[in-house]
Parts: sequence; structure tokens; C-alpha cells
Amino acid sequence: MADSFSKKENFKKKLQKQKEKAIRREDRKNSNDKGKSLDDMIMYVDANGQLTSTPPDNSNTEAISLDNIQLGAAPIQEEDPIKSGIVTFFSDKGYGFITEDNSKENVFFHSNNCVDIIKKGNKVSFEKERSPKGFSAINIKIIR
Repeated sequence: MADSFSKKENFKKKLQKQKEKAIRREDRKNSNDKGKSLDDMIMYVDANGQLTSTPPDNSNTEAISLDNIQLGAAPIQEEDPIKSGIVTFFSDKGYGFITEDNSKENVFFHSNNCVDIIKKGNKVSFEKERSPKGFSAINIKIIR
């Protein structure tokens, strides 16, 4: 059985839409700016610290060298593993707290981790170790 006139017209319209879509797709591919390297672009930093392609209005503008841009987080400077502090609390049960000199942070310790006999008010050196409940002090020695 032959197709009706309206079916033929709808089929023609559908083919025409597909052709137009293919032409638009090719145009987008040809005029695409994605994937250009940074070497092709000149970048400036505006007063707010944002990168922009237009130079600022003031006369002391300076182009940014790509070698001077640091990507990612700033490198972490390693701390001295041996800290110092004062014993602010010491219980009869064998635990206590040391207040760290630099950060004024309280660090838990147990007498099993002490090299010397510790009393409240002693100036000590120690190492911080991460425990399940926070930081704790180990290798605790009295500073003389």
C-alpha cells in the first residue's frame, strides 16, 4: 500500500531538519575556540585579582608570564617534630595536658609516654601524634 501525501511531507521535513542540524554542528566545530593553548592568549590581572584578556586602564600594566603562575595549593612547610610546652594538668591516675608554647593548644598525654618523671608546671619537650580522639604527646622529656 502506498504512503499518504502527509506521510511523505513529514518524511521530507524530517530529512530537511536532519540536514540543517548537521550543517549547524559543522559550523560549531569550525568556529570552536575550545582547546586553544595559553600561549595564544595574553592574560592580565585586574584590580580584583581576576584573570582577564583586556588590559586594565592604568598605565602600569604588566603581562603575566605563564612560568610565574603557581597552580594548586601552596606547598606545606614542614614543622619541627619536637615541640615544647608546660604541663598544666597532671592527674593521680597518670594522665594530663601540656599547653604547647607556639599555638597555646592543649595536648593530652599519659604517663606511659613519659621518659622522665613529670609534675605539674614542668617545662617539657614532646612529639605530637594523632590519636583517635585528637592529638596526644609522646616521648615527653623535661627541659632542664
